Amino acid sequence: MAGVRDRIRMSEAELARFLREERTVTCATLGPDGLPHLVPLWYVVRGDDLWAWTYAKSQKVRNLERDPRATLQVEAGERYEELRGAMLRTDVAIHRDHDTVLGLGMELLLRYGSEQPDEAARRATLSQVPKRVALEFRPRDVVSWDHRKLSVRGR
Repeated sequence: MAGVRDRIRMSEAELARFLREERTVTCATLGPDGLPHLVPLWYVVRGDDLWAWTYAKSQKVRNLERDPRATLQVEAGERYEELRGAMLRTDVAIHRDHDTVLGLGMELLLRYGSEQPDEAARRATLSQVPKRVALEFRPRDVVSWDHRKLSVRGR
């Protein structure tokens, strides 16, 4: 008989859909004092990886330069029986080359801006590229949960 953990785990298709639908990931890196440093990020999904961009001089980038691991969490729901989410333990690659950062910036603009960004939005994104890096989060393992499955199958 399957335990609760097995019953609420998302399938690969459910997880992929969930990550595409949600819009904010919480990223945890280890600060210089060894304590977690948590920040929200907008992201895009590319295959199994999540990608985000951030300021090159940010604390999270300094943390990742020292230790290129991060834990990500994406979550949704307000009541217990609605909770769903995923925790991804990742290895992180920091990309600094102009074309990679620009490509990601444009992808983020399309996802979080509009399907047809105007020239001003494209110029604003381009102006950010010299200050930014692209973060590629490559999952080592993933834990997911969907408490909505509890009400479907009973407790």
